[in-house]
Formats: sequence, structure tokens, C-alpha cells
Amino acid sequence: SSTEYPDGVNEFIKAGFTAVPSHVVKPYRVQESPVQLECKVNEIIALGTEGGAGNLILCEVVKIHINEAVLDAKGTIDPQAIDLVARLGGNWYSRANAGLFEVEKPLATLGIGVDAIPSFVRESTVFDGNDLGKLGNVEALPTEAEIAIFVKENLPVKAALSSADEEQVHLKAKAFLDAGAVDAAWKTLLAPRVH
Repeated sequence: SSTEYPDGVNEFIKAGFTAVPSHVVKPYRVQESPVQLECKVNEIIALGTEGGAGNLILCEVVKIHINEAVLDAKGTIDPQAIDLVARLGGNWYSRANAGLFEVEKPLATLGIGVDAIPSFVRESTVFDGNDLGKLGNVEALPTEAEIAIFVKENLPVKAALSSADEEQVHLKAKAFLDAGAVDAAWKTLLAPRVH
């Protein structure tokens, strides 16, 4: 509610939320929140005495409640569906899903690593660190035969390659990365070195 109401005023009512009983701890949960954490306070650390200093509260999560509407087909939280809001300073907030991007973690496979990316890609001004992370997460680079088939079947890539402009090729690869097509990005990047 961001307001210092006097003791006894129900801030759930003031903020327009619904209080629901917790299962393990005494404080109520906010029914409208898609994820609710029941926590046990372990330590409170004062961060100063001046206005706005606040406290650091260390908690142990003892139970989690998740609304199934924010889960994807695999049962994990879908960041687009949950549509989180980030609290900034003053009166400012940010919608988290407006700036979302994904970099897959190489948990099931062993990625080649950023260090194995050729320097002409690593040093390109077209790619940022997240792009390099995506490129470094592949298990292996495409073969010359795979690259040849890809180029033959992809007219926009052929056009970028025929320009002999490395930046145009990198921009085409960047578009593939942004679309989540890492394999196509690699084939585009390596095509000039194969032909």
C-alpha cells in the first residue's frame, strides 16, 4: 500500500487484495499473487538509522504456492504468463516481460564455451555477451555439409553471403539468434569460411 496507516488498519482491504490463510506460517498470503512464498524469518539486519536505510531480512522459504495459470507445458514458470513487475525508485516500476530474453543453460549438454568461438565472431561489434553465450552453448559446430545444405535452401542467407559484407552476414546471424535459431546463426556465420 506504500502508506503508513495506523495500527489496526487492514492494508489488504486498503490495497484491494484478498487475504488467504497460510499453511505453515501465521501471516496471510495475497490471493491475487501468482506465486506466494511462506517464509520463516531467520535474521533481521538493520542497514542504518537514517531515513530510507531499511532492514535486510533473511528468510527460509518453508512453502511455495504457484498458480497453475503461470506454468508452461513443462510445469515451469512461464515469464511471459507471469508478467512480473519490477519495483524501481520513486514512483517508477517496470514490466519485466517487455525486456525478456533467454539464454539456455547448458545443463544437459556440454557447450563449446565462449572461448571456442572464432575471434571473427567474438570480436564482432554486432554481438553482445548474451549472443556469445547462446553461441557458446552449442555442443558442436555444424559440419561443412550441413552448412552447404542450409545455404542452398536459404535465399536471404545466400544474398547476405553474396554481398561479401561481413557485417551483413553477422546481422543476419544476429536475427537468427534473436529468433532462437542458434544452429541457423552458426551456419550463417561459418558459411563464408566454408565456401
